[in-house]
Amino acid sequence: MQPSISVRDDPSVQYLLRIGDTALIHAQRLAEWTGHAPVLEEDIALANMALDLVGQARALLTHAGVLEGAGHDEDRLAFLRDERDYRNVTLVELPRGDFAVTVLRNAMVATFLRLLWKQLRHSSDAELAAIAGKAVKEARYHQQHAADWVVRLGQGTDESLRRLRAALDQLWRYSAELFADDAVDEHASATGLGPRWGDLSEAWDAEMAALLGEAGLEVPRGTPFLSTGKRGVHSEHMGFLLAEMQHLQRSFPGGVW
Repeated sequence: MQPSISVRDDPSVQYLLRIGDTALIHAQRLAEWTGHAPVLEEDIALANMALDLVGQARALLTHAGVLEGAGHDEDRLAFLRDERDYRNVTLVELPRGDFAVTVLRNAMVATFLRLLWKQLRHSSDAELAAIAGKAVKEARYHQQHAADWVVRLGQGTDESLRRLRAALDQLWRYSAELFADDAVDEHASATGLGPRWGDLSEAWDAEMAALLGEAGLEVPRGTPFLSTGKRGVHSEHMGFLLAEMQHLQRSFPGGVW
């Protein structure tokens, strides 16, 4: 069995891992729809969005490995860390759920990533700015695609609206973690690496409120609950996801196609 690697606590590296891991784990959940989506076109669309996110994750993890300077490439960072060393938000690791859960979560995450990538195009880190220049176009498409489905479900049948409401009740409480700032965010802001995630909250709230309103839903009231995936403290679902994602790399060290 391939042993785990550890990653330094450098705030610049951690900032990149938060974005890269969120894209990677979100891609894993979207990819679970391959062969199972309600229509063939959507099967292909979800798979393509997952591939976009994997591409973003690869670029970010590669750059994080360079900044860390410990010789870890994107594959080692993706597949050989322990659960507590992943920095994705909890929202993306929650179970795939039904189609309403998938499209609403995709709308929430894509809206956030589009706002983040827009800011990161002006990063003091030239490599990160270049990654953002391409990724923002992908996030814009992901957001529009997901938003179209949210509205379609909200304005569809009683059953589709019921499922969308249930998805909103399940997912919304996890959105607060996106905007919970800490020392990593403060370092990124001070050095020009990227914005504090909390600085994106107002724009995200406005866009999501408009989308939910068009779908016939109200924005849920906030709660004191705050998930902690960005700090490496994950839900019970993360271990099962990683066990599947890491199986080949762990079982066959150094294996290549």
